[in-house]
Amino acid sequence: MSIKITNPGMQTTLQDAGRWGYQNVGMTVAGAMDLFALRCANILVGNDQNEACLEVLMMGPTIEFDEDETIAVTGGNLSPMLNGQPINNWESIEVKKSDKLSFKGKKSGLRCYIAFSKTIDVPVIMGSKSTFLRGNLGGFEGRKLAKGDELKLGSKAQAKAGKKIDEKYIPTYKKEDTIRFVFGPQDDAFTDEAKETIQKNPYAITAESDRMGYRLDGEKITHKDSADIISDGIVFGSIQVPSHGSPIVMMGDRQTTGGYTKIGTVITPDLSILAQMDPGCKVQFKAISVEEAQKIYEEYETAFEQIKNSLVEVAQPVDAQPSHAESEKASPVSAPKVNAPATNVKFGENSYTTSFNGTTYNITVKQVF
Repeated sequence: MSIKITNPGMQTTLQDAGRWGYQNVGMTVAGAMDLFALRCANILVGNDQNEACLEVLMMGPTIEFDEDETIAVTGGNLSPMLNGQPINNWESIEVKKSDKLSFKGKKSGLRCYIAFSKTIDVPVIMGSKSTFLRGNLGGFEGRKLAKGDELKLGSKAQAKAGKKIDEKYIPTYKKEDTIRFVFGPQDDAFTDEAKETIQKNPYAITAESDRMGYRLDGEKITHKDSADIISDGIVFGSIQVPSHGSPIVMMGDRQTTGGYTKIGTVITPDLSILAQMDPGCKVQFKAISVEEAQKIYEEYETAFEQIKNSLVEVAQPVDAQPSHAESEKASPVSAPKVNAPATNVKFGENSYTTSFNGTTYNITVKQVF
């Protein structure tokens, strides 16, 4: 089985939880920008939570299926459609052979994730299927998807359609939001005023933001002395502050080491919020303690098991839209229409007329007591 990309969209890549264990040799982790959405998509189709999905940026692709499949779309609402009809995010959907998945346009968020129950069959490189674009490594030929690409899927479906994530777990994506962080590891390189500045003032995401890092514009953050340090490790969420004083939050395709001071680190759950914010959106940083961050992370991890165990059955509409293949079949014969009983009837006997396939019939119904 395979899927065919008939329109690649703006930037569609394969991403899983990342390529861990190789930063010591300079290999970038990569992986999904919004790990919460990725994991929920995989839960819906019965996969391992860290399995590879398609990560879609802003303008979605058009995908054609050559066999039946179960899919789920999570994350930003890019208006997904099946055969031209709207479908829901955060829900497992049945697709048929020749069906087409497409996207009408962005309503909220920035990135969505498409999971397939039969999983995407690409080489596993250093323990991951993730695409590292700058290194031309992993995913599908180390690049974003292009028109005409065909991705092979596995042979065994993991789950059936008709489930959705409980609404209480579905995030709301905002143009302005609070992002929590922990001070360090080089917060001692900044003035006390700088530590207040980063929390009291909103920062706008600039157009110079991508999978590597989010550049922010706002009040300058001042150093005690120099912005330069001996290069050390960079993690997902590191808040670098170069000498110009404008913070940069390091994201999925971050480099492994860096020589600028880092005033803090965004906590894991809030990275998914940040990943769904596009240029022009504003973030308000809020410092929390290490203990608070650990507690939030424990609750975050526990939530996935709760999500898995509380999937909601989807009510199937009576007038559900047919699949692309079914729509080409002959329409069924319409049911006969029966007129109301005549007004000049006598007790115990009623007359009706009915029309069926162009022929009119008279019917008399007698009641026997």
